[in-house]
Parts: sequence; structure tokens; C-alpha cells
Amino acid sequence: MKNNFLSIICFFMTLSYSFSQQGNVVVNQDQKINVLLNLKKEMNKNESDSERYKIQVYSGNRSGAYDAQKEFSSAFGDWYASIQYETPNFKIWAGNFRTRLEADRALKRIKRKFPNAFIFKPK
Repeated sequence: MKNNFLSIICFFMTLSYSFSQQGNVVVNQDQKINVLLNLKKEMNKNESDSERYKIQVYSGNRSGAYDAQKEFSSAFGDWYASIQYETPNFKIWAGNFRTRLEADRALKRIKRKFPNAFIFKPK
């Protein structure tokens, strides 16, 4: 009987201490970390990053390039299409894919409308 009573008292004492915990967490970090994070975000948005994959949709004359860009933008609003000029052709480059797998998935959709499209890494 004594052991049961003592066990119950110990149980309620530990129970009351376990619910009375509160605390504050303070994180001290260098202010330059936020600057570095913002810089990294801007670098990831960079369209001319050579580690990214792009899809070439069109290569030809200027008027055809503008028409292809307009057609691509209306059909595939997910990806931005830009016009590039490499003598003597105007080219339409679409997307900015981090991995080859991402680019392959997009190419599969794009090839339905632009059968000559292909994946490449710009230099």
C-alpha cells in the first residue's frame, strides 16, 4: 500500500514538472548570410547559366523566328522562349532546365508541335 501511494505521488510530481516547460530560441547569424542567399536566388534565375539545359525550337530567318516564338508562347506558357541570333540564323530557345530529365520531359511535349526541337547546353 505504501509503495502504491509513493508511486502515485511521484507520478503526479513528474507530471506537473513535464508540462511546465517553456523556452525561447534565439538564432544568432551573420547578416551576410541573407545577402548570400539573395545572391544565390539571383544566380538560379540567370538565363545564360551554362549548366542548364535548353530546347531549340526553331532555326531560320527572322520572320519565321518571330512566328515560331509567338506560336510557342501561346502553346506552352510554362516556358519562356527567347530569340537568339547566330549568324546567319535566328533561333528560338525555350526553357531553363536544371536536369536532363526535366528537359527530356518538356521535349516530349514540345515535339508534338515542333518536331525538329532538340535539347542542348548553351556555351
